[in-house]
Amino acid sequence: MRITVLTGAGISAESGVPTFRDAGGLWEGHRVEDVATPEGFRRDPGLVQRFYDARRAGVASAVPNAAHLALARLEADLGDDLLVVTQNIDDLHERAGSTRVVHMHGRLGTALCRACGARSVVEPSRALADDDTCPECWVAALRPDVVWFGEVPYDLDLIDDALAATDRFVAIGTSGAVYPAAGFVLTAAGRGAATLELNLVESEVSLLFDEVRHGLASMLVPAWVDEVLSAG
Repeated sequence: MRITVLTGAGISAESGVPTFRDAGGLWEGHRVEDVATPEGFRRDPGLVQRFYDARRAGVASAVPNAAHLALARLEADLGDDLLVVTQNIDDLHERAGSTRVVHMHGRLGTALCRACGARSVVEPSRALADDDTCPECWVAALRPDVVWFGEVPYDLDLIDDALAATDRFVAIGTSGAVYPAAGFVLTAAGRGAATLELNLVESEVSLLFDEVRHGLASMLVPAWVDEVLSAG
């Protein structure tokens, strides 16, 4: 049984990680265009660096919840037959014990060098300044290693290969509003996979799934993992 899991903001919300965008379309009081686009970074790199510095520090104090732990437990049983693809930029999956995690939208814990493309670790307490130098090429060209609107998500070929080979696709805590992730259910279903959505409320793509369950991720995910493990 090969399983591909897609996780979104809803799985980390119960750990106290903000989902960023509010009902008015603002991210922590900022316009998305100002803090989550290449153009916004060019206009005011200091603002963008400070925004992600605050996110990095906030995530450092968060703790993986029962949903993260359940997926790590599932990986311990399935090994390479489980892949977690996350839209989240936090490291809660890894801190829960998962190792087969693809961060398609990048990570708060690394910086990306605009000059050479190298990635370097950024400690939670560190403020990333635009004049910080890359440890690989020594050019002052570091930016948050986050995929912004208008940029191509990471590892799409790897994800597509996983969807092509998977027997079951499960989306957890996703809004179904952001592509290409919102279209993964169609890709998986088109290749014969059973599909399941675990979400607090109906998403924009709930109707595309074979089965939908509503509730807290910390309740739904452990129960689903128990089902998979008991089935054997």
